[in-house]
Amino acid sequence: MMLLTCLSIPAQKKGIDEKILVVYFSHSGNTRTVAEQITRSTGADLFEIQPQEAYPTDYHSVVNQAKKEINTNHRPALKNDVQDFDKYDIIFIGSPNWWSTIAPPVATFLERHDFSGKTIVPFMTHGGGRFGHSISDMKKLCPDASFSEGLAIRDSYVNDNRQDVVKWLQTLKLLK
Repeated sequence: MMLLTCLSIPAQKKGIDEKILVVYFSHSGNTRTVAEQITRSTGADLFEIQPQEAYPTDYHSVVNQAKKEINTNHRPALKNDVQDFDKYDIIFIGSPNWWSTIAPPVATFLERHDFSGKTIVPFMTHGGGRFGHSISDMKKLCPDASFSEGLAIRDSYVNDNRQDVVKWLQTLKLLK
């Protein structure tokens, strides 16, 4: 099941000359699956956010760590960064929904870059919380960016959602 949310859609027309980047963090692989679907359908470049220290693989351990990081506003160090970030006009930002917001590595990435004049297209994978308050949190971190319509996909539907992703990208006029 997917959820589309209408945000302030920029007035600019999506042009063929606009450079698109898909940025994501994925702990379980669900967000990666959606990011790869978006990349294949748009011809965008792909970038995976990787924290300096990997999260535990045990479910309960990662849940406890994520909750602690979110509650303390922790920003983990990242081991990689996007080359030539300034050349991109439209940036898809993907994250799992952790405690109703974006994962801390995504917050680190957003704080690290200047999104002025760029369009952010959010997408989330979730276990039932949809976007939570992740969109408003992203807007606080990127106040000078425009936001476009986002997509939230329940984790149990990630592998069966290709049509939903394509339909969403058609709505955004971003299919290649």
